[in-house]
Amino acid sequence: MVKRVLMIAFHYPPMQGSSGIQRTLSFARGLPRHGWEPLVLSVHPRAYLATSDDQLVQAQDGCTVQRSFALDAGRDLAVRGRYPGLLALPDRWSSWWLSALPAALRMIRRHRPSAIWSTYPIATAHLVGLSVQRVSGLPWVADQRDPMTEDDYPADPRTRRLHRWIEARAVARGAAVVCTTPGALAACRTRFPGAPEARFELIENGYDEDSYAPAPPQARAGAPFTLLHSGLIYPCERDPGALFCALAALRDAGRIGPGTLRVVLRASGHDEVLRPMIAQHRLAGIVELGGALPYRAALAEMQAADGLLLLQAANCNAQIPAKLYEYLRAQRPILALTDAAGDTAGKLRGCGVDTIAALDSADAIAAALPRFMRLAADGAAPIAGAAIVAAQSRAARTAELAHLFDRITETS
Repeated sequence: MVKRVLMIAFHYPPMQGSSGIQRTLSFARGLPRHGWEPLVLSVHPRAYLATSDDQLVQAQDGCTVQRSFALDAGRDLAVRGRYPGLLALPDRWSSWWLSALPAALRMIRRHRPSAIWSTYPIATAHLVGLSVQRVSGLPWVADQRDPMTEDDYPADPRTRRLHRWIEARAVARGAAVVCTTPGALAACRTRFPGAPEARFELIENGYDEDSYAPAPPQARAGAPFTLLHSGLIYPCERDPGALFCALAALRDAGRIGPGTLRVVLRASGHDEVLRPMIAQHRLAGIVELGGALPYRAALAEMQAADGLLLLQAANCNAQIPAKLYEYLRAQRPILALTDAAGDTAGKLRGCGVDTIAALDSADAIAAALPRFMRLAADGAAPIAGAAIVAAQSRAARTAELAHLFDRITETS
């Protein structure tokens, strides 16, 4: 018997520029293989800053999708760039709640789902999930792609208090709270010591096998070594300042140059911050900023790179960038600039990858980068084995989610 689940997600095609799209999209596409029919409730595309049609067919293929009205307070309600803070609680898309709740209830009356699933980091999605659960009584799974609160996050105290309230309600009223990393799971359990152990689940991110083409040919002999960072570079959480210092020092020592190394920062999302940093260190011939690519083209670029660059600061030790799983599937050498004690480094070591250096240490990076390039050039860089990579697929994660839905619906 096919059961249905109402999936409440802000990040969904045709939105462009968020790895969260892939998590929801892969779950929605894979759940029918496990006896679950997805009913997706998302926002109208007008709410997105940028859109792309490259995954729209996948999003609509065999899936019921309902979209409801939402405004971006920072864009649609601002006057001269300013808007009342109350309009951005719990986030800038709080207006979505007004249309999403009645839309969700209509979907429930029509399709009779057995469970509800909502996904953060747009907190309004959880607020909708909480409201729908209260009205319908259906078991609710709150998916935490990122930690919802930390000691100093969100920075605004009012937003932080509201996020903590929503998270507390998810733990109290939800059938399960899902985290994507061991550190986030442990932190959530610590914040709610009285909650049942079974209330918390770990379902990591992954990669979508269907999106990968056969590996393209590698760079020709004599071409510069291409080191690719694909995706957002947050100024605080993925600060490349020490990397740029290391590159400048290696260049001044004659160990690298435009003819030997090409560092591509693809779709950073913060080119306006990075461009003056590149100019300050005189790295224009070595570091280049690249625009966004369609998803499959971005994956193909990863497969063609000589090396893949991962950035993750120590203040994100309980997080793992979603691109790490795509990097593993690309089967190319990975240089991770991150804290050795964090979940990102732990995940890589567990997959047999130990080419890791501290993101905030120019000296450590200056030592690690030439060694990494030599290993990659010699075919000796550590790469995760096929069985380990297969275990990181979104197909495997979808099976875990379907099993969770089975358990909570049987219990309820």
